[in-house]
Amino acid sequence: MGRLSTTARSGPRSRGLEPRDGRSVPLRSTRVVTGGEVHLRWLPEHPVITNRCRNLRRGLYRSREGHRVSLRRTTLTAYRIVTQLRHDLRTVALVLLVPAGLVGLLAWTLLQRPGQFDAIGPRLLGVFPLTVMFLVTSVTTLRERTSGTLERLLTLPVTKADIIGGYALAFFLVALVQSVLVAGLSYTAFGLHHLGWPWRPSLVALLSGLLGTAFGLALSALATSEFQAVQFMPAFILPQLLLSGLFVPVSDLPAGLRQVADVLPMSAAVRALQPTETLRGATEQTLVMVAYVVGALVLGAVTLRRHSK
Repeated sequence: MGRLSTTARSGPRSRGLEPRDGRSVPLRSTRVVTGGEVHLRWLPEHPVITNRCRNLRRGLYRSREGHRVSLRRTTLTAYRIVTQLRHDLRTVALVLLVPAGLVGLLAWTLLQRPGQFDAIGPRLLGVFPLTVMFLVTSVTTLRERTSGTLERLLTLPVTKADIIGGYALAFFLVALVQSVLVAGLSYTAFGLHHLGWPWRPSLVALLSGLLGTAFGLALSALATSEFQAVQFMPAFILPQLLLSGLFVPVSDLPAGLRQVADVLPMSAAVRALQPTETLRGATEQTLVMVAYVVGALVLGAVTLRRHSK
């Protein structure tokens, strides 16, 4: 657009602001709005925009949908992440094949000890998904933050809850495939026999993967590089692994360590997969895991920074 000189012909296109191609009617003169209300006179069906964001610099306006959680925006965010994972075959192999391979390796090493794999194998279904999903989620989130992807997303009319929900939904689908694959191979190819309810290992493995996803999203805000994100795994996972009852029963731990072990997320996953655990006890431990997932997702939304240092 530009101001053209007066033409020789008469009519509505003789002067004023005209398009450079000359195929449209002249536009009214405009003035720069420096503050206050903006009247959309050329769109009479729209009301006056009065929701200027007072906390930001002048002239910026907050979207009317920006403070709401949108299912469409959450789904699109999840679709973008899943599409990226499809093209990253190494990450897919790490998420899907490594847990199943580790369970298979354990079954192979305990082949000459009947009953040992049946006692240890179910509890591993609550450990491996948490560990792998924590590592993948924290590194993936930090990579998008350092590359500027999260900053570009937050300039759009999306909320932090939309982004965290999209990540959680995407990795929930990954954890679902992972839990079905690991549990299916354990009960068929690896010869695992579990005395509890048949649906319990798959459900606990799924919730364990969600736990790793939620805590990976929350703790990735503390790291500034992918190397630091990887270092969070031994600091966060190994203490839980030692105190969860996988190697030493929680009842045999000292009093102070026993109190710590009772509140760890991995301990709830291991207890839920105990063959001697009743249905009521397994349900209580499952609800504890769900509470941890929700709390970690809320923490991830709070710690999600708009700008990277």
